[in-house]
Amino acid sequence: MRATLAMTGLALLAACQSPPPPAEILQPPAALRVEGVPPVPARIVASFQRYADVAGHAFVAWHPVRPEMIVSHRPPGASTTQIFRLRGPGAPLEPLTRSRERVVDAAWEPVHGRYIVFERDTGGDEAAQVYRLDPDTLAETRLTAPGERHAIAGWLERSGRLIVSSVPLDRTAASGRRDTVSTRFTAIDPLAPAGHADAQRVLAELPGPGWFGFTPSPDETQAAVTRYRSPTDSEVWLIDLAGPRAGERRRLLPADSDTTRAAHFVNAWAPDGRSLYLVSDRASEFRELMAFDLASGRLSRLTGHIPWDVAASDTDAAGSPIALAMNVDGRQELRLFDRTTGAERPQPAVPGGSVTALRFHRGTGQLAVVVNSPQGPGQVHVLDPTSGRHVPWTTPAVPAGLDLAQVPDQQIVRWTGFDGRTISGVLSLPPSRFTGRRPVLMVMHGGPAAQSKQGWNGRLNYFLLERGVAILEPNVRGSSGYGKTFLDLDNGRLREDSVKDMASAIDWTATHPRLDPAKVVVMGGSYGGYMALAAATRLADRIAGAYSMVGISNFVTFLENTESYRRDLRRSEYGDERDPAMRQFLIDISPLSHTDAVKKPLLVAQGRNDPRVPWTESEQVVRRLQARGAPVWYLLADDEGHGFTKRANADYALAALVMFLDKTVGPLP
Repeated sequence: MRATLAMTGLALLAACQSPPPPAEILQPPAALRVEGVPPVPARIVASFQRYADVAGHAFVAWHPVRPEMIVSHRPPGASTTQIFRLRGPGAPLEPLTRSRERVVDAAWEPVHGRYIVFERDTGGDEAAQVYRLDPDTLAETRLTAPGERHAIAGWLERSGRLIVSSVPLDRTAASGRRDTVSTRFTAIDPLAPAGHADAQRVLAELPGPGWFGFTPSPDETQAAVTRYRSPTDSEVWLIDLAGPRAGERRRLLPADSDTTRAAHFVNAWAPDGRSLYLVSDRASEFRELMAFDLASGRLSRLTGHIPWDVAASDTDAAGSPIALAMNVDGRQELRLFDRTTGAERPQPAVPGGSVTALRFHRGTGQLAVVVNSPQGPGQVHVLDPTSGRHVPWTTPAVPAGLDLAQVPDQQIVRWTGFDGRTISGVLSLPPSRFTGRRPVLMVMHGGPAAQSKQGWNGRLNYFLLERGVAILEPNVRGSSGYGKTFLDLDNGRLREDSVKDMASAIDWTATHPRLDPAKVVVMGGSYGGYMALAAATRLADRIAGAYSMVGISNFVTFLENTESYRRDLRRSEYGDERDPAMRQFLIDISPLSHTDAVKKPLLVAQGRNDPRVPWTESEQVVRRLQARGAPVWYLLADDEGHGFTKRANADYALAALVMFLDKTVGPLP
């Protein structure tokens, strides 16, 4: 452990206390470098361990023939999330992968379920490789070549080919650089021997990043694909897969003569192959489900009567209704629509909570629905759309003695921003036994085109239930879920308007009888990490401290060093640093340019392998603050990427946050 901070601020406070005996000190994991953090008593981890051991399940894929599924799960005590076979409601979880590295995605071979393919990266670098897995022997075979970022993109079922998307990598964390990129879609025979001449066939080589949602037509002669430019600007393209024009592409939406700037996302083909389902905000403020007739070019709006975004869907199961999760003010509700008439069916009853995923089984027509709520993490239910009956297939792992039913419900709260706009957030209040005005952990989401939603608070429930800390999650301008106009209100030179919204959230806490505006600590990851750094520099007199996880400290160095496949997509949000005027503006608003304003303690955490926000973003702001003796704690994990996913690292970081809150807002119960 290195300690280079001057004995000021938090370090001085720590030095004034008698350290626990060595045996009672939590040693950091071998790959975690720690600077400025006082010795961490092991009892802190013991105090929150049962909250860390709560574990839900995420639906991954149905078996194509049998009524069984793959789920992802991190069992209590395990280091990372792996995939498991689940053969029926409440059946034992059968491990399919056992690795120190997380499994990102998986799918069954889609006709007979002979094997499984899955994605796994290394050290959080997001350079996922695709593997074939024998479900009986659990033998793994890598199908992709290192040096690129690969992802499972779908199947050509008739030929048994797996579609894989690939983009080149710069390894920016190691000073790599690439000026142009392309996206490649390849059909792979997962059973072909390595190096076999017919093992791989390139389906399309597309210019630039942002291509995803590669969806073959029912006859597999064409594929629809989304080209993403920004949250409110994306296109639908059609690519020929067979015949003399194989590999050629043409844009479907917007048409060449259409100047509409809107989001268009490929969803699925209709079973007859004559039309496409897509999600678009071209007709309103919100993302609606639409049907596009290829012959006439006519668009039919299916959810225009619902003034909220389509958040998740399954539209490609022939014979089943269309299933959607509608994001209603931060809570996702299940809606069913008749496939033939487009009429909405009566809303089915599902367990209380927010629907995070849904998928029909093609054979049985049953619908897997994942819900979570403040009282529990992801739970997989299976719904019969005809009868409305649902059966729980998984139950969250909950340590003995922890009653999640005691977790209070969340509230949607609203306040007026600096320009008169209404800003909202999700508020979690501690139990009433905690009297008086309570400290506030203000959690800023990443994105910025993302949204804090109602649901499971994870490990933060420890602060809520055991320490009496309120949790406020503002959805400042630039957040998704409130229409495309709101989504664009922080772009380019409007960036700091979102910081003003954060300031108005702090002002609002003074109006709530249970919140203490003098004890607000701002935390966030990724873009939320930038917001935490912005609070530390722009709102220093109004906060008690800030915690930045993988946060942007300088927009120019961030844009220059983020992986090349992301660079242009981020420029559409923040501005183009190659333009001299914009470059100067980005420097002027960056937290790194205002470190002299930091007055309150700062906690910084970073993964060394982060391809999104390079580790140098955290490094440079920490070194600048250390040089002037400012109170900063620093955690740098050599085996992590865009956040801490390994259990030991996450435990240490949470223990550091417990101590950080004790120092910034005073000792808590």
